[in-house]
Amino acid sequence: MSLSVTSEEVTTRVGAICDGLAGLEGPLLPILHEVQEEFGFIPEGALQTIAKKLNLSRAEVHGVASFYHDFRTEKPGRHVIKICRAEACQAMGADELGNHAKRKLKVDWSETTANHNVTLEPVFCLGLCACAPAAMVDGKVVGRVSKDRLDHILNEVES
Repeated sequence: MSLSVTSEEVTTRVGAICDGLAGLEGPLLPILHEVQEEFGFIPEGALQTIAKKLNLSRAEVHGVASFYHDFRTEKPGRHVIKICRAEACQAMGADELGNHAKRKLKVDWSETTANHNVTLEPVFCLGLCACAPAAMVDGKVVGRVSKDRLDHILNEVES
């Protein structure tokens, strides 16, 4: 996908996604997932197109998109690092790990570094409780993440 997409392209591509999935029962979530897969996030213009296609208000679509943590309304960095914030991971040091990541990257949760290279996101359970603390790096789950291991991961994505 190109770095910039016109509003006409968003409308066309989102419209095609809606047309392909509108026949499902409860199509809103699958459509939002597909739009995010297509663009890496849910562009502002997509909300109105989805609302129109599904005969919903823009507020209803926005409410669903903003309720679920996995949906983004801003373009993420080239790399997305998610750190588990669930209880098992917290018990194994995830809070300290998250604070370490925020300091290293100079961002807070759900923010992207100034160079647009890394987005840091919280996630609530990756299903890797036995290997806590867990993280996800560009869709790949990683267990037993120490500060040193996180530094190694950050060095890899920064190079």
